[in-house]
Amino acid sequence: MVRRKTRQGDVIRQVFEDEARPLSPAEVLSLSRKVITTLGQATVYRAIKQMVGDGLLIPVVVGGTTRYERAEMDHHHHFHCQSCDKTFDLPGCVENISKLVPEAWKILTHELTFFGMCQACNGEA
Repeated sequence: MVRRKTRQGDVIRQVFEDEARPLSPAEVLSLSRKVITTLGQATVYRAIKQMVGDGLLIPVVVGGTTRYERAEMDHHHHFHCQSCDKTFDLPGCVENISKLVPEAWKILTHELTFFGMCQACNGEA
């Protein structure tokens, strides 16, 4: 199926590129409306669904909210600010994490999320 290229879709894709962190649909809508003030919530949800289907985004549940991030990223973990509700990517992985699991068990994948206050909310910005 050939997808129609739209200004709305371009703006939403650009938001994910510019922010470079997991975004909730509400964040995408808010950031996209800085460019297209009349952008609707349904358009954002449709664009995200299409981008997930096309393999450009993956869903990530952090802080009880489904957020979306670019699919091409290497393995990484997340930091969720409990003050501003933003989620950030943390590069890399914890060394020797497999030692936390009993030897007879086999880890297939893992997720690690830190919770706290980001630099801006902590007054360190």
